Amino acid sequence: MASLVLFCILFCCLSAEATGVLTYRNPDEPMNMRIRDLMKRMTLAEKIGQMAQLDHDVVTPEIMRDYSIGSVLSGGGHVPSPKATPQDWVELVNNLQTGSLSSRLGIPMIYGIDAVHGHNNVYKATLFPHNVGLGATRDPALVKKIGAATALEVRATGINYAFAPCIAVCRDPRWGRCYESYSEDPNIVKEMTEIIPGLQGDLPLNSPRGVPYVGGRDKVAACAKHFVGDGGTTRGINENNTVIDRHGLLSIHMPGYYHAIIKGVSTIMVSYSSWNGEKMHANRELVTNFLKNRLKFRGFVISDWQGIDRIKTPAHSNYSDAILQGIHAGIDMVMVPYNHTEFIDIVTDLVEKKVIPMSRIDDAVRRILRVKFTMGLFENPMADLTYVDQLGSQAHRDLAREAVRKSLVLLKNGQNADAPLLPLPKTASRILVAGTHANNLGYQCGGWTMTWQGLSGNNHTYGTTILNAISTAVDPSTEIVYSENPTSEFVKSNKFDYAIVVVGELPYAETKGDSLNLTIMEPGPNTISNVCGSVKCVVITVSGRPVVMEPYLSQIDALVAAWLPGTEGQGVADVLFGDYGFTGKLPRTWFKTVDQLPMNVGDAHYDPLFPFGFGLTTDRAC
Repeated sequence: MASLVLFCILFCCLSAEATGVLTYRNPDEPMNMRIRDLMKRMTLAEKIGQMAQLDHDVVTPEIMRDYSIGSVLSGGGHVPSPKATPQDWVELVNNLQTGSLSSRLGIPMIYGIDAVHGHNNVYKATLFPHNVGLGATRDPALVKKIGAATALEVRATGINYAFAPCIAVCRDPRWGRCYESYSEDPNIVKEMTEIIPGLQGDLPLNSPRGVPYVGGRDKVAACAKHFVGDGGTTRGINENNTVIDRHGLLSIHMPGYYHAIIKGVSTIMVSYSSWNGEKMHANRELVTNFLKNRLKFRGFVISDWQGIDRIKTPAHSNYSDAILQGIHAGIDMVMVPYNHTEFIDIVTDLVEKKVIPMSRIDDAVRRILRVKFTMGLFENPMADLTYVDQLGSQAHRDLAREAVRKSLVLLKNGQNADAPLLPLPKTASRILVAGTHANNLGYQCGGWTMTWQGLSGNNHTYGTTILNAISTAVDPSTEIVYSENPTSEFVKSNKFDYAIVVVGELPYAETKGDSLNLTIMEPGPNTISNVCGSVKCVVITVSGRPVVMEPYLSQIDALVAAWLPGTEGQGVADVLFGDYGFTGKLPRTWFKTVDQLPMNVGDAHYDPLFPFGFGLTTDRAC
């Protein structure tokens, strides 16, 4: 029987090549046969080249050709040119892809980008609420639609791989990436993995578990990140140590990965963080034994940006040993944005000395090729302008506006026995809009917006600020006065019917967002005091997490958590003025003081200002 099977395989290969079509280039052949055929043709250098991912800032078509580079990425804010058009992006991608296709075997590259709340590096893209806001919606079907819209906008620029979703379970809001987490509750994070079939397409029935899937040219390969426990580090310090037993790790931080794999996620990114002192980038037990062998994940595992460098302290020291540990752990594709020759030379030396077994290299390359064949890259490697009209389309902006509406959490509405303040009347005579975040699209979008750390101002992309949305929502006869930080005397003397105060955090990403105090940026507290001490007011917080509110709460008539809503500020006005009711629920506990942290629902010392799941509701205005 074995000899018969071998004869059939040999016959098929010979038949295919007799027609002049190499087996790996023949779309009619089974994928595993195509992978096997291609790998037997590859040199060691070509295999190692496939394991490298470079940043587009330093790569050229010649490098792609000569080193058989597997992938390129655009790091946060790394764009072809300021305010680049979709055509500029497509030209960039195709220029590099042409280099890949001119290599000896013509293996196409995959192009990755951080599209974490929409296609956030790209001018005029629709930017959705960050994940913490989506967690407040409790709406997996909405999140799936957002995934599909994001995939279309990514494809509009010729890119086919998104480093999303982040399925971290943030257990401490002091963590600078907490807004990238849907919730402190693993069940909500698990539900929100529904974004994966949005990005990649619905997995066909009876698909084998763990096999990656990308369902056509309007979809992209997704990336579940960061494996695993990144949201549980001590004191929320980014890239730090998560101290928890195995049961805790598997029950709190792992469920999102079970469901991502079940839904056919193509890639998984490893976390910078450690688990009980062991760097995840070097953890063979979890990456190979658990993720690959036990969970049967068959896509590829990718490092984070220079993640292998950070196995050692200081970063990039004893680099050869760091590479050995990372590849031995089970990392298949390595982000080496600026030093591919060093990486390739070291891996080559380690393989030739039999320190890294050839079987480990073949496992990595097999997984990378599986994703590429699944994506149809060998049949359709070049980007085009098919989806160019999808970037920032009205349908996507309407979807983002809906997401904003559903993400808002009403924390307070009226003082004691007073009548509720919300919804606000549209026909007031004169209203005040105040605060640093009322008319600042960059603040409204937060980090990972046009640049890595985010920006201030309204000129970096297209969108609607909360102030502009308010102006559109109220009756034309209503006078709107905007003052970023008015004095109490100004407020009292102008006889406003009510005030809307919009304050919050400055944009940030990753370590730069780590905070031990979690305070509203100045002069926000002063603005709240000046305004809310003088007139009926609703305060809207624009932040990536709960912030300190207890000192001001008694002055505030109504309090709304808007998270980081993105480009569509109209969604805020829709609910403020009663076109839609408030429905959002806290995706994480709102603390009284930072001294209570970490504090999560179910803890023995649970004493929040607002508990997990809290959210007042309102009806539509009559």
